[in-house]
Amino acid sequence: MGSHLVRYSLLGEVGRFVAADVVRYPRNSRVIIRSSRGLEVGEVLAEPMSSSSESSTTKQNDGQILRKMTVEDELLVARLEKHRHSAFEACSVLLQEHNVPATLMDVEHLFDGAGLFFYFLGEVPTEAEQFTQQLAELYETTVEFRKFAQALTEGCGPGCGTEEAMGQGGCDDCTSCAVAAACGTAKKE
Repeated sequence: MGSHLVRYSLLGEVGRFVAADVVRYPRNSRVIIRSSRGLEVGEVLAEPMSSSSESSTTKQNDGQILRKMTVEDELLVARLEKHRHSAFEACSVLLQEHNVPATLMDVEHLFDGAGLFFYFLGEVPTEAEQFTQQLAELYETTVEFRKFAQALTEGCGPGCGTEEAMGQGGCDDCTSCAVAAACGTAKKE
């Protein structure tokens, strides 16, 4: 199967992504992708062409589509948005308090929470770089995003969400897990 065209990132980048589960995702599907930056939310712009119509000079893929977004994924995105706005406000305050001549345009959180990107207009003074690094470390510590990233890629442990794991002191039904919203195998009531 060929590559889907997917729009992703705050800046609206477009790339070629192959479905890891060999599914054809329809146009406008919201999906979780693995890009060079980490796990991100994307929107399918075009389904893959049939392999016979693709040219022999097919571009290399930019990553994989891992799955279609779930309700749990949407809840996690809402939580990340809240922290994204908090990071924007905190950075703006620091820039103002220290009279740093930089214009913060936006902040982007990757879906796995491991990436926090600050976008500035024009050249970025060294002081602004120091503040953004401090804020990224602060948000990593406060929100413990690395736990989200681990749960998204590995689940809550061996056999996450399966009956075997539930009976062996595993994650039960993901309700005891600190990253329940990130776990796509959570038992539905």
